[in-house]
Amino acid sequence: MSVKLYMDVHVKRAVTERLRRRSVDVLTAQEDGTARLDDADLLDHASSLERVLFSQDDDLLREATKRQQSAQHFAGVVYAHQLNITVGQTIQDLELIAKIYEPEDIENRVEYLPL
Repeated sequence: MSVKLYMDVHVKRAVTERLRRRSVDVLTAQEDGTARLDDADLLDHASSLERVLFSQDDDLLREATKRQQSAQHFAGVVYAHQLNITVGQTIQDLELIAKIYEPEDIENRVEYLPL
């Protein structure tokens, strides 16, 4: 089973569109009506959908780290700082994660891009 991705509101539309063209299962916060949720609720929601949350938001990274430290379950987070990765590299790395990883490989983890 491949990893399903959940894009937070800060992710560029081009990333989502190109991943879909590569047959990656992606849902955005905007499409799901959760664009205004705070970070904790957004991470809970993504986890309830069994989707790994991709974000470029430092606050969300802090929320995931807090959960790791307190052993609070979440489906996983992939984080990339906006200035440290190109759109093309983001797409390649997310496709690799989605197609190679199993959900349990990234559960309760934060994966940093670029890989």
